[in-house]
Amino acid sequence: MTDLSAATLHKIRCAAEIIHEFHQGVVLTGAGISTPSGIPDFRSPNSGLWERYDPFEVASLTSFRYQPEKFYEWIRPLAQEIFAAQPNPAHYAVVDLERHGYVQTVITQNIDNLHQRAGSRLVLEVHGSLETFTCVSCYEKVAGKQLHERYLVSGEVPRCAGCGSVLKPDIVLFGEQLPVRTWLAAQEASRRCDLMIVAGSSLEVLPVAGLPMRALENGAHLILINKSETYLDVRADIVFREDVSQILPRIVEEVVVD
Repeated sequence: MTDLSAATLHKIRCAAEIIHEFHQGVVLTGAGISTPSGIPDFRSPNSGLWERYDPFEVASLTSFRYQPEKFYEWIRPLAQEIFAAQPNPAHYAVVDLERHGYVQTVITQNIDNLHQRAGSRLVLEVHGSLETFTCVSCYEKVAGKQLHERYLVSGEVPRCAGCGSVLKPDIVLFGEQLPVRTWLAAQEASRRCDLMIVAGSSLEVLPVAGLPMRALENGAHLILINKSETYLDVRADIVFREDVSQILPRIVEEVVVD
């Protein structure tokens, strides 16, 4: 693990002291919590996926309807990386906070299912996941595991066994609404929490980026761990600019020490 500065170590102790005081915490995660697992993010300069692709050409609901082949050509390498990835120390640190009663809900913008694989119990996937697919015509739902070989290995566009129409992964594309029940639950959790930890999100994508503000408006404390600036840095109790897979486990070590 990289040596941390004295200032960062002090902030880690301060963050741990804050977490100790609360037991209705929410962790909001973005792509930055999964990049240490080998999954690329979307917006980092020079490396983000949107540096190489126009999202409205490959990942919008409109483009999917007219050119599903182009969508699957784009998502195929990303899906391969997602299914090969393993949870990293940051995911397990979140689980530790849950097990010790400090965090009640995980809200994630990620579609990789790594929180669940690490052991998190209540995960609200506001942008969906690749774990299930839905037929665009008859709305039959299919487990993703049944389809992975079809489009990951052969590159074939998966189709419904019943009606033959294209199957769409249950992820939120540009121009598509968030899953209503999940979004309402995320809003409620943010409103009721007494602490929110933002881990690996630049808070640029609405409406999810507004959830920490909802928490602040109801008196919650806010800890931010992200390599780049966010619009709420000035409102947070503590801000870390380091790698979340290094910082969050160190914070948890301080919190759960016997």
